[in-house]
Amino acid sequence: MPPEPALQPEPILFEAVSTPHRSFRPRGFFLLAGLAIAWAVGGGVVFLALGAWPVVPFLGLEILGVLGLVVLHHRASARAREVVSLTAGRIRVRRVDARGRREDAALDPYWTRVEWHERLGLCLAQRGRRVAIGRFLSEVEQQELAETLREVLRRYREPVFDNPQLRDSF
Repeated sequence: MPPEPALQPEPILFEAVSTPHRSFRPRGFFLLAGLAIAWAVGGGVVFLALGAWPVVPFLGLEILGVLGLVVLHHRASARAREVVSLTAGRIRVRRVDARGRREDAALDPYWTRVEWHERLGLCLAQRGRRVAIGRFLSEVEQQELAETLREVLRRYREPVFDNPQLRDSF
């Protein structure tokens, strides 16, 4: 019995990946940690001088809690992403939030319109259904993505067929 042929994935005609802005680098984290520890040490010295030594351990726990929450937020934001891809049969929006929850929407690219709403932002619309995209992008970046998507969808709907055999006959 011959093996079944593996399903070939559809070729991707266009793909846009957006992620949240993460400007907090390790150097910035160490700077924040140093400032927070310096603040806690300075406050600890003041409380020790006033004779309120039981407050000092709580300053340390507070700083550990703040830095721990910053690290957790930074790691969670690394998981978030949005992918808009166009294949031969559909335009697909896949979104993963910071908690790992997934959203997936598929639209027919022939009938999909790119819309901009003041309140909703950038949307893909098809027959009354709207899918918001570009949540991690600024308004300028959303406008650029909208223009790119309009052009990609226009080229998808109006393909150019070039047959060299037909060129010479006309």
